[in-house]
Amino acid sequence: MAKIDSAYAYYLSNYGNKEASRYDSHKKSDLKKLYSKIVKVNKDSPLYKLSDPSNAKKYAIDIKESTRDIQNVVASLSSDDGINSSFQKKVAVSSDEDIVEALYIGNSPNTDDFDEFSMEISSLASPQINMGNFLRKDSLSMIPGTYSFDLSTVSASYEFQFTVKKGENNLDVQRKLASLITNSGIGLKAQIVNNDNNPDENSISITSNKTGLAHGEHYQFQISPESSNNSINVMNIIGINKVSQQASNSNFTLNGIAHSSYSNTFTVNNSIELKIKQTTDGSAVTIGYKKNLDAIADNISDLTKAYNNVLTLAENFSKIPTQHTSNRFLLNDVSGVALSRKSSLENIGLIVGENGHVELDKNILENAISPDNVTDTFKILNEFKNAMGAKADEASLNPMNYMDKVIVEYKKPHNNFPTPYISSIYSGMMLDDFA
Repeated sequence: MAKIDSAYAYYLSNYGNKEASRYDSHKKSDLKKLYSKIVKVNKDSPLYKLSDPSNAKKYAIDIKESTRDIQNVVASLSSDDGINSSFQKKVAVSSDEDIVEALYIGNSPNTDDFDEFSMEISSLASPQINMGNFLRKDSLSMIPGTYSFDLSTVSASYEFQFTVKKGENNLDVQRKLASLITNSGIGLKAQIVNNDNNPDENSISITSNKTGLAHGEHYQFQISPESSNNSINVMNIIGINKVSQQASNSNFTLNGIAHSSYSNTFTVNNSIELKIKQTTDGSAVTIGYKKNLDAIADNISDLTKAYNNVLTLAENFSKIPTQHTSNRFLLNDVSGVALSRKSSLENIGLIVGENGHVELDKNILENAISPDNVTDTFKILNEFKNAMGAKADEASLNPMNYMDKVIVEYKKPHNNFPTPYISSIYSGMMLDDFA
């Protein structure tokens, strides 16, 4: 029986909170092309058994996530404006990252955006919060029965129904309601809150995932009981229809001009993304761009960081006692990308260690991007980037290629049919105890 649950549990615990980038979205044609590649790889793949299925699940997921980072960095450093433009992509900077984070999301370094601007923040965007009544957790304040309430959001209305059973206490009912609302997938999070003044009492707090209110909107969500007296009485007891905090917009100025936003993350001129974290209390934060050398160094550092992470992953798994030679395949493949270019990379400031890890020497890079050397430098960087991208695509397509396994049977050459359903094994999510 497939152990999908353990694979998902590992994925969620290690990568569930990872933020998606704009390079993680794809067109239908991209997905179709990827699927076709997977089926093609699978068509002539031999039947095999994994020597260590437990570690293989983790390893396959780690490979795919690590190579995805490389793919995203490579995509961000690929430009239609030529090789030089790729690594000269602008890098936004904030004078105080604890108050405002800045990220350049434009595509061309030649875009005439702005040199810098000042920003003052008077308030952050906040979600709506409904706080229920505090009830004794070891007693039952409601008559057993079935009750209903309506929950309306900006875009839709929903009817919720719950049952209070004999023998339950208030905490049981509150937990049931909190789970019902959170798991409904309508953009609300409900949780049990303890009363600081009385540890024997609990309440339900409901928070909207979204912040702010558009013009003409008065709430993120609204809760009202069914029209029956019983449902009205129970709602008065639980109290989750009470708004304790209204949703509000963020308010700030850009170069002295007032603005507001529904969210604490927004874009300016479609080229720079700002994430505000605190108010400025009368002072101003300056947003601008890093100097050319610093911007290029940051872009290269993003690339080498993703590369070194995959290399570290390969090193760790190559040391697992239950694995033999297969787990070194990824280590050799990835390290070879830098080691085969060691001389040319070090000439432009990318120092390659004996194990293949790459570190940036900014002093050498500064000379390498001088007008006399810049063309050759960007050519070397572009070749390194493309080689990394190709290796990441290959590893992501079939991470099982790097697992220690026993070949059971080779397929007949030239006469095979695609077996698309088994292609899911390449995602590292469908492995069983007998694989």
